[in-house]
Amino acid sequence: MVWLGIDLGNARVGLALSDPELTLAHPAGNIAVNGDSFLALDGVIDVIEDEAVDVVVVGLPVQMDGTEGRSAKKARRWAANLERRMRAYAEDGQFDPQAIATVTLLDERLTTVSAHRLLREARVGTRDHRPMVDQQSAVVILQTALDRRESREN
Repeated sequence: MVWLGIDLGNARVGLALSDPELTLAHPAGNIAVNGDSFLALDGVIDVIEDEAVDVVVVGLPVQMDGTEGRSAKKARRWAANLERRMRAYAEDGQFDPQAIATVTLLDERLTTVSAHRLLREARVGTRDHRPMVDQQSAVVILQTALDRRESREN
């Protein structure tokens, strides 16, 4: 079993994968989207199929007061589009119907702040943060989901 974490950025969509035991998340790269995260859908579907992903955890950018703004609505639309596209590809025979992953959303408040902190602690220069922060944010999102899963099971 493998889970995929996704951080929807304006320039890049960050990806993270779990280990098969669902204990640790690790960076899995970025997909350049140049202002339109919907451009990443096919690339994400390729990752889902190639890595046999069972669960996709998409970061939901909730505002600090707990309300959902435009970014959260966009993340919800993106996740719904991912589900629709997987089903459509399966119906067309382009995607294994057994490979359709479950898509969930996870509150990602302060994820980017945590990602920058982790990169600083790893002694990554500030100038080098930008290309790495989206995938590191995806790691934080995914690790949070994995930790919550673990605590529910115990």
